Amino acid sequence: MQETYEKEQKIKDRNKEEIKKLLMQSILSTLNNIEVARQNYEFAEGELIDYYLYEIKANQAKLNYLIKKSKKHGIEMDRVKNIEIYLEENQVG
Repeated sequence: MQETYEKEQKIKDRNKEEIKKLLMQSILSTLNNIEVARQNYEFAEGELIDYYLYEIKANQAKLNYLIKKSKKHGIEMDRVKNIEIYLEENQVG
């Protein structure tokens, strides 16, 4: 199956609220990707163990970047923390 990608509008061409919304969506998506990779890691065998470890680390680095970016755009980190708590409580992922 081949995926197609649409060109995204540059983030600097968006207003502040759109930027905040996109950052929060990216954070949610990245948190979900980390959780999925962790679940897959638990059942991985052989070379897939290394793959899922790499995927977890890569997504954690992306999450750190997004959190720094969010702080620059004035998103309260309490909102991010609430998202993480919600994901843990509801086991979304």
